[in-house]
Amino acid sequence: MPSLVDMDVPLNPDLQAKLRRLAEQQGRASAALIVEAVERMVNYDEWFLREVDKGLAAADRGELVDHSEVRKMIDQRYPG
Repeated sequence: MPSLVDMDVPLNPDLQAKLRRLAEQQGRASAALIVEAVERMVNYDEWFLREVDKGLAAADRGELVDHSEVRKMIDQRYPG
């Protein structure tokens, strides 16, 4: 198991109360919920930035989609 490093993160009282309630409902420690939330956010941000870089690289190569094609794709995915 990797070693952990303690960090002080200020949370406003409302968020602290919500976190405490959620931890109690789940029978988990507040710290475990915080670690899970931070991991999820960091993983998502890393993925998002990779996807943005892919899109920018495609645009630099001239691989663009015409506005009307985007509209067709949206309409096909979300009819009505």
